[in-house]
Amino acid sequence: MSPVNPMAQLPGVDRLLNATDIQPLINEFGRMAITDAIRTLLTESRQRLIVDPGSPPPNIGAMIETLTVQFQQERRSRLRPVLNLTGTVLHTNLGRAILPAVAIDNLIRVSHSASNLEFDLTTGKRGDRDTSVEALICQITGAEAATVVNNNAAAVLLVLQSLGHGKEIPVSRGELVEIGGSFRIPEIMTSSGCKLVEVGATNRTHLQDFAGAINDQTALLMKVHTSNYEIKGFTASVPESELATLAHEHGLPFVNDLGSGTLIDLSRFGLPYEPTAQDALTAGADLVTFSGDKLLGGPQAGIVVGRKDLIDRLKASPLKRALRVDKMTMVALYEVLKLYRHPDTLQQTLPTLRYLSRPADAMMPVAHAVHAALQETLAGVADVDIIDCMSQIGSGSLPLERLPSKGLAITPCIDANPSYPVHQLALAFRALPLPMIGRIHDGQLIFDVRTLEDASLVLDQLSCLSLSAPSP
Repeated sequence: MSPVNPMAQLPGVDRLLNATDIQPLINEFGRMAITDAIRTLLTESRQRLIVDPGSPPPNIGAMIETLTVQFQQERRSRLRPVLNLTGTVLHTNLGRAILPAVAIDNLIRVSHSASNLEFDLTTGKRGDRDTSVEALICQITGAEAATVVNNNAAAVLLVLQSLGHGKEIPVSRGELVEIGGSFRIPEIMTSSGCKLVEVGATNRTHLQDFAGAINDQTALLMKVHTSNYEIKGFTASVPESELATLAHEHGLPFVNDLGSGTLIDLSRFGLPYEPTAQDALTAGADLVTFSGDKLLGGPQAGIVVGRKDLIDRLKASPLKRALRVDKMTMVALYEVLKLYRHPDTLQQTLPTLRYLSRPADAMMPVAHAVHAALQETLAGVADVDIIDCMSQIGSGSLPLERLPSKGLAITPCIDANPSYPVHQLALAFRALPLPMIGRIHDGQLIFDVRTLEDASLVLDQLSCLSLSAPSP
């Protein structure tokens, strides 16, 4: 009798597609995607049998299990919610600001239908997509006009390209910052077609440094708020009001890039003072740029406020169309800005401000609840302690400031489990249905509970924690 060809024992594509156990995958991921994956798997199986003809061919059950694992991994790789327990409130890698419930509700409502994004309901003609948020921004800041683009780097780029293309812009050497993701102010200036003129020294810049750099090729004067670092010691910088006066004496606009930016005095909530857009305008800035998704607590956006004639020039630029935001950003930003009309309730309605101003003592009930559950779940695997720790604001905002907080320090029991290091424990928590993201410090996995207001988000999923999670 001739030996059975192992290739002939491989199931066909149709047989696999018609198997009962594969139907849930087809329902979730689509017949086309599953068919392509089956064909790839069969090709790989044939190649293995060619290399090792004596190996047994995979059966239908094993192949479906392989496909299930593959697509479960694809599901986990999609953008999804996580628990930010890193202690960095505005974590760039974790999406920065959490939107308030009212913004999310309106996002859902608007996304379910057509909207008047660029349609004037009064005239029945095409409108300006900035209109709704512009009026609100001007009401809050006192600016003549405003426009919105997709982030603050884009806002700076638009301002420089529109007002300074082909001309010189003096900037203090101490303000030539990298704003994150390797994007640097000098590179943004180069991209916008401007010529950077460095003035002063890294630690000290004076008004005469700017005055000496002004000539008939100067487009504007600019101040960059160094929100992501601070120089201390023998330092000097030019006050904004003096720069504004100097610019105006020479008929030049004065632009103030606040970076993180905020629309309210944070010191009233026990936080360090940070310059507001209103302060910058009062000090004489003709244009002010700042972010929407940092201290403001909204969606990713770059906001420019100031003189109407200058804002009109920005809106007329072809670059503005390339940098404009979609309806989802406009809706979310509008709803967040509305909250600023009621500053007395902002601490309750805006998640970012609520997290930043949350007292450490208020975190103790959550810390105790999670501590008890983790102790039980990790018995024999790790020790768990409630600790005092320090949170940070994040995203380059007030980088030297730390906020007293509470955390859970998880220390693997190395003697009992020498093969289970702390990074393996962190991986196990990241593999939960709602991944828990902490930070590793001195051999401990630390979960800072500053942004955790509901302990059930942790407690309800600890039964899913797999302490044999594979290494990445």
